[in-house]
Amino acid sequence: MVKPDGVQRGLVGEVIDRLAKKGIQLVALKMMQVSPELAGRHYGEHQGKPFYDSLIAFITSGPVVAMVWEGDDVVAITRRLIGDTDPREALPGTIRGDLALFTGNNLVHGSDSPESAGREIALFFDESEICRYRLVLDDWVYGL
Repeated sequence: MVKPDGVQRGLVGEVIDRLAKKGIQLVALKMMQVSPELAGRHYGEHQGKPFYDSLIAFITSGPVVAMVWEGDDVVAITRRLIGDTDPREALPGTIRGDLALFTGNNLVHGSDSPESAGREIALFFDESEICRYRLVLDDWVYGL
């Protein structure tokens, strides 16, 4: 997901470009305003933590671009491309390492496990909104 700061800074295309160039496949995308209720379900595991209220306030502060990406080991791949949660610790070449300044506004969210991805995708997308298709370049990305 491109968070409100990434949308406001015009970085949606940059994020999509970096992920697509890696070879994973975009199968769902939508711009939306996250409601406080949806934000609470999305960040439920953080409820009661000192930063919870600021997470909710931030993710609901403007539109986001929610996405579903598929491919071999896609969660681990996207986590590496996104970079450390704290952009000051994120390596150069990662999205956060190159484009973000601090943890509060770190541009993107990526699921931390396949299980989390399944839960989060179901929060933001109906199954009918996911377009699965074969890319002819898959043979070149994954080997002939």
